[in-house]
Amino acid sequence: MVTALVLLSVERNKVNEVAGKLAEMAGISEVYSVAGEFDLVAIIRVKENEALAEMVTNQLLKVGGITRSQTLIAFRVYSRHDLESMFSIGEK
Repeated sequence: MVTALVLLSVERNKVNEVAGKLAEMAGISEVYSVAGEFDLVAIIRVKENEALAEMVTNQLLKVGGITRSQTLIAFRVYSRHDLESMFSIGEK
């Protein structure tokens, strides 16, 4: 499984429209509206790098209103659940 976070700048009057279109795309598990330099963050989860490349370089380009993007590929996930299981080894 390949996970990527795509940071997106969007035309001001199209944030909701773009978020809705992205949320409907296969491979995008969540879309967050955020404060700061970027307007949206899309979480992509696909089986292989080729599918990620296809989504980022072809499918996202077809969504009107996106003015800039930055893609971050995740190497490893750390979550509260994982940390709790590590620290609970041998404890009951």
